[in-house]
Amino acid sequence: MKNDQDSSLRRHLIELLKGGSAHARFEEVIGGIPAKLRGQKPSGLPHSPWMLLEHMRIGQWDILEFSRKRKHVSPDWPKGFWPRTEAPPSASAWNASIKKFRQDLKAMQDLVANPKTDLHMRIPWGDGQTVLREALLVADHNAYHLAQLVDVRRLLGAWPEK
Repeated sequence: MKNDQDSSLRRHLIELLKGGSAHARFEEVIGGIPAKLRGQKPSGLPHSPWMLLEHMRIGQWDILEFSRKRKHVSPDWPKGFWPRTEAPPSASAWNASIKKFRQDLKAMQDLVANPKTDLHMRIPWGDGQTVLREALLVADHNAYHLAQLVDVRRLLGAWPEK
């Protein structure tokens, strides 16, 4: 019974990390943003698509690295978790950020899927965190900022209304 519960929990966590169900998926939200709008902030909102993408990438990377590396040092908060510019410096920077986000999301999914990962054990270098908690944090953080990105796209006229 315990193995069935453990496998079920891992499957649910991976599904949550992938997005969907009640949340938009990363691929749906990030796809199709015109290059000219990637550095635009809608009136009254503090973030551009680039700023949100980079913040999501940096935050997810930080949580992943904390979860698996004792010597990981987090960036300074909040400055180190946001890009320095409102717009990507180039199309290749935009694409590289998306690629790295996908890689780190897959790495978190792999960490959760690995039966050798004790989801409930306290991370020895933390102060009470577990891989379960960190995976939930990644999913929550991503869902929150993907919703912001949908709103930014709507206000910029770049969200396909269905």
